Amino acid sequence: MNPSIKKILDFPITKIILGITVCFSLFVVIQNFVSKPLFYSITEDKNSADPFIHLVSFLVLLFSYYFFFRWYEKREIKELSIQYLPKEMLCGFAIGFAAISLSIFILYLLGYYHIIEIVPDDYSLRLFMTLVVAALIEDLFTRGLVLRELENWLGTNLAIVIVMIIETYHIFNPNTTFFSFFVSLCWGFTMSMLFVYTKRVWLPFFFHLGWNFAQPFYGSNLTGLEDMGKIIHSKFEGPIWFTGGGIGIEDSVITVFILFSIGVFLYYLSAKEGKILKRNTLKEKPIR
Repeated sequence: MNPSIKKILDFPITKIILGITVCFSLFVVIQNFVSKPLFYSITEDKNSADPFIHLVSFLVLLFSYYFFFRWYEKREIKELSIQYLPKEMLCGFAIGFAAISLSIFILYLLGYYHIIEIVPDDYSLRLFMTLVVAALIEDLFTRGLVLRELENWLGTNLAIVIVMIIETYHIFNPNTTFFSFFVSLCWGFTMSMLFVYTKRVWLPFFFHLGWNFAQPFYGSNLTGLEDMGKIIHSKFEGPIWFTGGGIGIEDSVITVFILFSIGVFLYYLSAKEGKILKRNTLKEKPIR
């Protein structure tokens, strides 16, 4: 291969652009021209069909990423290693769910959270699978691809800062406030640290899933969305700084403090265990 072409193909930004383009294009094409026509021909009930469509989309994203970079970079895809999958799945989901639960508990003690009734039927598998695919898209590309490539290229600290800025796209969600910008930065930091500590996407993905599931579980809006189902019908009363207002509990100062604390703790562990990469060492020992 021509050295100039190889240099372009090996450039981190090129890998990021090609990876997202190829994998996301396959995801869109298969979902819209294969999965939906197939499952909607079997049943017109979207509550029955959509979970299977989302499951296929989930697998397409994972396999397209795995085989594309296995072919492109000719390496072991360690960021998708399943060696510690059960542990990272349970721990990630539990920590994400517990973080929101702790925030809700504090609001309850302050008198800002009130349970009205519990209606499990108001939450569906369709909604949960929607969260699964949405979380995978963000974590596979933002953490598994963008953060990984930038970390190997620029070092961990600068890579985290860039990803934090990327995460501010969340401010375009419904009901966001000026504080939401700060929340997005904290989210980008902690989610980055979940990846940096393990060098795999599973811990941030399942944390993300637990975090997103817990909010409608307790009757909160999810990133400003009101139609994500509820298990506990509840009422939030009190200052927006504490309740999160229309965007939901994740915009509460309590929740953000918990989220940021998790990120700081993981940064401490990562630094202690030598997982924070410095730019001047990357050429000698790249971490894939």
